[in-house]
Amino acid sequence: MYVPAHFSQTDPAETAAFMRHHSFATLITHDGQAPFATQVPVLHHAVDGSHGVILAHIAKANPQWRHFANGQEALVLFHGPHAYISPSWYAAPLAVPTWNYAAVHAYGVPRIITDHDRLVTLLEELVETHEAGRANRWAGTLPEEYRDKMVAGIVGFEIVITRLEAKYKLSQNRPAADADAVIAALSASPDQTERELAEMMAMVRTP
Repeated sequence: MYVPAHFSQTDPAETAAFMRHHSFATLITHDGQAPFATQVPVLHHAVDGSHGVILAHIAKANPQWRHFANGQEALVLFHGPHAYISPSWYAAPLAVPTWNYAAVHAYGVPRIITDHDRLVTLLEELVETHEAGRANRWAGTLPEEYRDKMVAGIVGFEIVITRLEAKYKLSQNRPAADADAVIAALSASPDQTERELAEMMAMVRTP
């Protein structure tokens, strides 16, 4: 990913938090002939002294898991809030439209999880992550025979992250007055994603 210095995000804690918050990611692999992508919910586990580990699963009917056998690096894209930025918001008389966004690219070699109990634990954690805090949460209790039949239809995998690229393009290259005007415009938007982007911009501008 092309990351100019002023858009680079290098704080490990911030990057890990971003991956956990924007956990519906895009897994990209290559079968030797063409790239292949799948959208998938993932877990990120922090590991001391490293970028951490990504855990996820895909359907066994999805041929992508067969790409894991080639030992090639995969790419997992985490997408944050994004929005069109109008030059009408700037104080500067000469400017062009642009797009503000945040993204993290994680790289590593996928490995299939063959241990049944570990795969079940992964699924339980994924359910707990998304059910926690819900007023009428699903308990996740299933008959063992039914659960194992469902588990047989998926392939779990882990990716030890070997390198990370994080880009927060949030008007850091604009004069302070322009960036503040963009934050104000996005904060007033009826679109939730644009308001979330404004919050990220404000966070970046906070010392």
